[in-house]
Amino acid sequence: MKKSRVLLFALVVGSLLLSACAGATGSTGTGGGTGGGDLPDLGGREVTVAVENAYLPFNYIDENTGEAGGWDYDVWNEICVRLNCTVVFVEAAWEGMIQAVADGQFDAAADGITINAERDEIVDFSIGYVAIEQRLLVRIDETRIESIDDIVADESLKLGTQTGTTNYETALTFLPAERIEAFEQFPFAVQALVAGDIDAVIIDETAGLGYLGANSEDLKLVGPSLSSDQLGFIFPPGSDLVEPVNAALQSMMDDGKLNEFNAIYFSPDFSCDYTDTGISCAG
Repeated sequence: MKKSRVLLFALVVGSLLLSACAGATGSTGTGGGTGGGDLPDLGGREVTVAVENAYLPFNYIDENTGEAGGWDYDVWNEICVRLNCTVVFVEAAWEGMIQAVADGQFDAAADGITINAERDEIVDFSIGYVAIEQRLLVRIDETRIESIDDIVADESLKLGTQTGTTNYETALTFLPAERIEAFEQFPFAVQALVAGDIDAVIIDETAGLGYLGANSEDLKLVGPSLSSDQLGFIFPPGSDLVEPVNAALQSMMDDGKLNEFNAIYFSPDFSCDYTDTGISCAG
């Protein structure tokens, strides 16, 4: 299993772009530098960023420490170091997050949001920062499922995913809604999969790798890609943050900093486990 995880990691990193949810708790990041090079200087401006804190490896709360962490936290802290801003992460439910940003409740949202035309009508996107593939996550001992076609053909098989996601939309292109079990958060879908309540989960490959850590003896990714997409941060329409954040992201791509974060969170050395009480990560 370790060898297969290394291969998956190589596939994910190879696809990264080199040119490229209602809560009440928040935490202030460590950003707040003086800007860098020709990048815009936001003068210490506070930027509120919505995250789910339940979407590995992008964001989570570690049950062992109570601390928030993940790719989104490190990348946004670095963005604010480069732009001279202060990031404030606000935990928000995925359901309604995009609309909340569209309504101006947050300055931005992270959470591994797929860029698509429907969302682009109500929010502004950053440049794409990672290319992702949608895959099937199954139990390690699963022999019935090698691709989505096997699930389509066998009506006894149950497919799970998260409600309101592009993963759910992809599932609908293969199966009727009554054959799809939609969960409020991906950890609940993964927990149901491990428990045997469902037989597979459609999930972004990057997120799937996050669940393969401590669950490497229980889960595996199978089959070809079901859809290729790009992820981006979202902003209220007309936000003056889009261009500065794009400039910061591009500078991180150019100097290799983004790849440093990718190597941490999309690495076989980074492992997370969803338990009955929360998420435990190490890396």
